[in-house]
Amino acid sequence: MKRTSVIILVLGLTTLDMVTARRRVNRAFLKMFQEEATQSDPCHDDETDKPKQCVPDFVNAAYGVPVSSSSECGSPPSRHCYSAPSSPFLKSSPKEICEICDAENPAKHHPASYLTDLNNPNNVTCWNSELLSPDREGNISLTLSLGKKYELTYISLQFCNQKPHSLAIYKSMDHGKSWQPFQYYSGDCRDVWDRDHRVPINRANEQEALCLDSHITQDAAGSRIAFSTLADRPSAEDFENSPVLQDWVTATDIKVVFPIQHYDRAAIIESNSISSSGLNQSLELDAEELDDGVTYSDRYISVSDLAIGGRCKCNGHASRCHRDKYGELTCDCQHNTAGRECEKCKPFHFDRPWGRATQMQANECKPCDCNLHARRCRFNMELFRLSGGVSGGVCYKCRHNTAGRHCHYCKEGYFRNSNKPMTHKKACRPCNCHPVGASGKICNQANGQCPCKDGVTGKECNRCSKGYQQSGSPIAPCIKVPTSSLAAASPRGRGNTYSSYSSDSRASSGRSSYYSSYPQHDAGVSCGQCTKATRKVNMRKYCGQDYVLLVNIGKQIRDNGKWLKFKASLDTTFRRSEQVRDMQQGGPLELWVRKEDHECGCPKIRSRSTYLILGNDAEKRRAIIVERDTIVLEWKEEWAPSSRNDDPFFSW
Repeated sequence: MKRTSVIILVLGLTTLDMVTARRRVNRAFLKMFQEEATQSDPCHDDETDKPKQCVPDFVNAAYGVPVSSSSECGSPPSRHCYSAPSSPFLKSSPKEICEICDAENPAKHHPASYLTDLNNPNNVTCWNSELLSPDREGNISLTLSLGKKYELTYISLQFCNQKPHSLAIYKSMDHGKSWQPFQYYSGDCRDVWDRDHRVPINRANEQEALCLDSHITQDAAGSRIAFSTLADRPSAEDFENSPVLQDWVTATDIKVVFPIQHYDRAAIIESNSISSSGLNQSLELDAEELDDGVTYSDRYISVSDLAIGGRCKCNGHASRCHRDKYGELTCDCQHNTAGRECEKCKPFHFDRPWGRATQMQANECKPCDCNLHARRCRFNMELFRLSGGVSGGVCYKCRHNTAGRHCHYCKEGYFRNSNKPMTHKKACRPCNCHPVGASGKICNQANGQCPCKDGVTGKECNRCSKGYQQSGSPIAPCIKVPTSSLAAASPRGRGNTYSSYSSDSRASSGRSSYYSSYPQHDAGVSCGQCTKATRKVNMRKYCGQDYVLLVNIGKQIRDNGKWLKFKASLDTTFRRSEQVRDMQQGGPLELWVRKEDHECGCPKIRSRSTYLILGNDAEKRRAIIVERDTIVLEWKEEWAPSSRNDDPFFSW
């Protein structure tokens, strides 16, 4: 029984182990598919979470690209002969084969499109030039446009017959506008290209084309000529840090030139002198190929394949190239770069200079820090150097009343709003410095305190300090109060004093702008003999006045040096004598006050205010003369009578 239990236990454990192992296998299997489904960005390192260098795939940039040739056989039809290579197992001489080239017959045509089609060894297609004659002038050229800048590794030409005596490879970096030599080949470099043979290449002349004769000898390559762009270049091993070689391998167009004038003219003449009958004896040709008017020769250029190996130039900031909305080939730029070759930073990413990506550094472009107050910026190299290579961006046209390289502080006339972050649209508030009381318009950036003149106080410099009174001078608006005047001053809050004007009182009353051009004096400070004009009103005083009028004061219209003239309108007449009978209810009138009394606030008259005026006047006139004994009280709505029969005197 015990043995049976042990067996069952072992079997159970074995089964459990198998299930666990199966789960592990399934998890690993599913994880493999998960990793395949979520492929990482080639331009971003997942381990370090940082951008990295990325390059497009290596391709044959010439495949399927149209080729333009300056010479093509078939117009008129011509016979082309070449020697077929013999079998290495048979000791026989090469077999000579002749073909007809006819542009009108697609089966016998040899166009330049055969150069960049699919290179099939079992079905070799060749481009054939016209037959070469001693009388031909000019060179034969093949031109291919890559569509954009590529960084080339090699250029290969596969010939259908023997290699030419000389040829040259040129490149263009501006889409065919200008050309520069890439490589020369010739059996006589001095005579054909005016170049020395195999000139040593050092770091000083790495961007110069060489002239070689290695193509003359038969090697393993057979009838192929392959040009390596970085061969024999000293800085090839440090290509990432060599702008010279980076420029050297860059091309948008490739041109291959065959100098016909340097071919063996005697051989051409001899080849073209072969009779048709002799050729018929040595070659098996049908009757159609022997028609009169068809020329034949073994002197022509024939190329089966033109290959250009390289990568789409993206300066290490893209992993692929694609067609844009205009149909042009362009890089899919990453790392905040832009341009067809990712050769610049995209807008608003100029905090550091653009640079080509390397294996050590991605050199991504960084956005400018403008605290959300600017849409444009530029790069400054001097600032970048001074910052130790950290930041060089300068913001353009800071908005929301901000200023500075990063729009990081408030412009002149504004101060920092501590309740809002610097990125907020209302991060800066206006200073509102008083035009007379302040010595400038620029306030403290931290607390908004304006620079006040002597004797002026307040955050906006809008009132006189204690112990100072209004002077009326724009240079010194507040002056010290004389000792005698201070002794006669009434305590704060009495009816015979005038309170100072502040921004808070203006805001609470709903009136905009300043009532006066000058700061007002503090409460508790009087102007000497103004106390007689500011006494309280009783029944005897009320009845003893010639008039009691409610007047709306308008703007000041005149200043003759001693008197100030205000526009006014009569709102309500509570009491009037014969002298004021001509004053119409609601009609216009004038109010005159002495300038020195107005500047001292005796009485206090402000524009766009309503006053109850009690006074005497012995002459008939359409004007109110305010003297120092005239009682002027600012009207309060609670004084208004409840009915027409009520006298306002009894409501005070």
